[in-house]
Amino acid sequence: MTLDLSSIIKAYDVRGTVPDQLSPQVAEAIGAAFARVVVLPEAPAGARPRVVVGNDMRESGPELVEAFARGVTAAGADVVRIGLCSTDGLYFASGSRSVPGAMFTASHNPAEYNGIKLCRAGARPVGQETGLTAVRELAQTYLEQGLPAAAEEPGTLADEDLLAGYAAFLRGLVDLSGIRPLKVVVDAGNGMGGHTVPAVLGTGAGLPELPLEVVPLYFELDGSFPHHEANPLEPENLRDLQAAVVEHGADLGLAFDGDADRCFVVDENGRAVSPSAITALVGLREVLKEKEAGRGATVIHNLITSRAVPDLLEAAGARTVRTRVGHSFIKAQMAEHEAVFGGEHSAHYYFRDFFFADTGMLAAMHVLAALGSQDHPLSALAEMYEPYVASGEINSRVSDVAAARARVLEAYTAAYPGIDVDELDGVTVSHWDGHPQWWFNLRASNTEPLLRLNVEAADEDIMEKVRDDVLSLVREVAAPATETEQP
Repeated sequence: MTLDLSSIIKAYDVRGTVPDQLSPQVAEAIGAAFARVVVLPEAPAGARPRVVVGNDMRESGPELVEAFARGVTAAGADVVRIGLCSTDGLYFASGSRSVPGAMFTASHNPAEYNGIKLCRAGARPVGQETGLTAVRELAQTYLEQGLPAAAEEPGTLADEDLLAGYAAFLRGLVDLSGIRPLKVVVDAGNGMGGHTVPAVLGTGAGLPELPLEVVPLYFELDGSFPHHEANPLEPENLRDLQAAVVEHGADLGLAFDGDADRCFVVDENGRAVSPSAITALVGLREVLKEKEAGRGATVIHNLITSRAVPDLLEAAGARTVRTRVGHSFIKAQMAEHEAVFGGEHSAHYYFRDFFFADTGMLAAMHVLAALGSQDHPLSALAEMYEPYVASGEINSRVSDVAAARARVLEAYTAAYPGIDVDELDGVTVSHWDGHPQWWFNLRASNTEPLLRLNVEAADEDIMEKVRDDVLSLVREVAAPATETEQP
């Protein structure tokens, strides 16, 4: 029975278990489809159509890359394999060379998974509404009816290492040479941060030494993730980093996910700094840089980030744009508004100067620059950007998502006539202009019968009350939250 590709090709990327869902045959079909939907039609006149392809440390990566490349070259496009890289390393390759790209990674998913993140030339996103649906449909046809005949002039295959170029490019965006000496613990989670951190923050790419003492945790590339899942969004996966920061008396800690496109930050006390605070901190640096050059600045943030983000950035003179959750949405808004920076609650950070793409490493460098350019500890610096209290994202499994959402809306619109309700992404109910101040967002999962709740309020008591009241309505119980909450 032929696999239904809609089970692994979702809104933003390809993600499935190997080999039952994502097999070499499937990768070859996707490569052939990607070449015909994106690569060939968009190749500049007179230029060879070309794709850059990279992979993370998962054992299945090289075989899947080889199969994908067969599909692409048979269609008549060249493939440049850049080997082991982070996802933002692939974006650098695509952006700097203005060619489409494919990154083989399952990000933070368990070892049995792999996947593909596709982009157009210049690291522009390929999502459900920007070509991924067409790629899926054509690849499905190839699986069911067979691949088309090879082009009269098949593409070529070449190998290049772009790690040094990636490291030099990032070093050129943030100058860390003049900061005070810092000790930083980095947890790579056996993912690609173990490959990129020595090159960017060390001297592995032949760059000048920085005033940083890096204490490495789990830098060995191992797609079986022997120490913990490479998903720092889950609090238990930060435990080792938090303990190491305190043990070593470090100034901060950094944790990267499996493909190292997200970065999480821990202060000198081992406390996680929220991605919203990082969004505000980095966004403010970018806004002030534009202001010094006599230019205005726009910053994008998704609707789950703290209200502190627009509050602080608008006070500094920036224009802020609120968007749906999801990297393809925020990347589109980044390009449309020529935004200098964008941030998400999931620790994806986007930069105009990095092809409007997301890079955890560049965000980490901004944090190091901000901390190292003054004498206060990170806890004091972060406190400026975290004036409110958030619940983190709480998942509830419900039998009827629509009914649960309706219960919540009915209760709150009855209790607060005229309350602000919007449906940009799920439903956001806001009492921010009243007293006490609070808001919450309730979003349905795209793949499971889950409702995801995020609450923010002016203080802990208010947040806990709103959180527990909403959860009791969602779950039809009168009990407080018991599920794991994410930072």
